Amino acid sequence: MALKRDVSLLTGVRYRGQGPMLTFILHRIGGLGMLILVSTHILSSFVAGDLGTLLNDLYKHWAFQLIVFFCALFHAVNGLRITLLDLWPRLLAFQREAMWVEWAVFIPLYGLTALVIARTALGS
Repeated sequence: MALKRDVSLLTGVRYRGQGPMLTFILHRIGGLGMLILVSTHILSSFVAGDLGTLLNDLYKHWAFQLIVFFCALFHAVNGLRITLLDLWPRLLAFQREAMWVEWAVFIPLYGLTALVIARTALGS
């Protein structure tokens, strides 16, 4: 017997997966953000002229650095949580608490780094 799933686009968008779904999506966005950084960095090495300068200016810009650092740091912290839960399966019962610990580690680290990047961008 086949499983029938009639889910409209509106229902799919309204999905309320809460924390676990948010970390799942942010983990994927983090990986994509790092891929974009590495791609622009490599591409700027091979392209000469105005386009190469534009790409260099793009990945050196403070806003781009904030986004990329968010992606890299969240991807790393979330990956560490996933690894720990995979290595010790008994901890899966505490997955929600592990997610809160992840945010408790991520937010101060990212906040301090964002402050340093912003102060550097403002010339302080």
